[in-house]
Amino acid sequence: MKLTAENSGNLLTDVSSLDFWLDHPLRIVLIFLIAVLINLVARTVIHKVTDSISRGTKARVVAKKNSNGPQEWVEDAVTARQRQSQRAKTVGSVLRSVATIGIWTIAVLMIISELGFNIAPVIASAGIAGVALSFGAQSLVKDYLAGVSIVAEDQLGIGDVVDLGEASGTVESVGLRVTQVRDVEGTLWHVRNGEILRVGNQSQGWARTIVDVPVPYNCDIERVTSFLLDAAERVKNETEVGHSIRGKPEVWGVEEMTGEYLTMRIAIRTAPLQQWDVARVLRVYVKQALDHNGLHIPLLNQSVIHGTQSIPIVSARSNGATSSSPATSSEHSSPSEPSKN
Repeated sequence: MKLTAENSGNLLTDVSSLDFWLDHPLRIVLIFLIAVLINLVARTVIHKVTDSISRGTKARVVAKKNSNGPQEWVEDAVTARQRQSQRAKTVGSVLRSVATIGIWTIAVLMIISELGFNIAPVIASAGIAGVALSFGAQSLVKDYLAGVSIVAEDQLGIGDVVDLGEASGTVESVGLRVTQVRDVEGTLWHVRNGEILRVGNQSQGWARTIVDVPVPYNCDIERVTSFLLDAAERVKNETEVGHSIRGKPEVWGVEEMTGEYLTMRIAIRTAPLQQWDVARVLRVYVKQALDHNGLHIPLLNQSVIHGTQSIPIVSARSNGATSSSPATSSEHSSPSEPSKN
């Protein structure tokens, strides 16, 4: 009890002295304040970064219905703002979480060290665990880093029609680890962001309809070009999909030439995701134009090779009986025509 009382007296003496408070307690408070300050600075920097990411959002072109006129295609500012908010929120939350965890982990370890505990074993164990996790979860880290890049660079977004290589379709969800794409048959593909090597986005800016038309080899190219261009102009001016056409239709000329036919290419710039509807209507008008001008899509030359296996030939006898004889040629008499004896 005497030792305990003596220690208690020494502790009270130390606490009441100024040197005690200027030693470990002051360093602990400074570590805490510095951690708070660094965290605030990091959040401010992250906020600036997310703002720059939001300003880089590509506006989507959408249809605008007019009561007094045809439908027009304009940039959708509402969708752009929603995408800005989504991207900034996603990237910002990840960066803030990483920064907060890192800063306060270091601060806590420094405070524990100031309290007199040996943190060397903890740091060594954390280093070993970090190395193990880096080997075991490297694909997971790769997915998250790729996801942050995809979101930050606005490579794709919900509602976009994309081609990711083995999976293509409409984007239904964009996460930091997995992107969900539903194809034309209704299959929902879950694509890991780390496995996405390229992104073909068909929803940004504009699209183009390409239709190749085979015509006879001996046709008049200038005449064909004229009525194909006229058919494309009629699609723009007379059909419901005409409001989706942006710019003037073009006939680029002869795309392919063989001994049997020429291939003429028609190109029409359209609003995004409308190129397929325009192509369907354009093919109908091109077919009508070909019929009106007396042209037909050339048939390919085909060669039919018959086998030499035995084929039974039925021949009629004078007594009405029938018999069969083998034939080795590709030509044989018809069963409806009796052979002459």
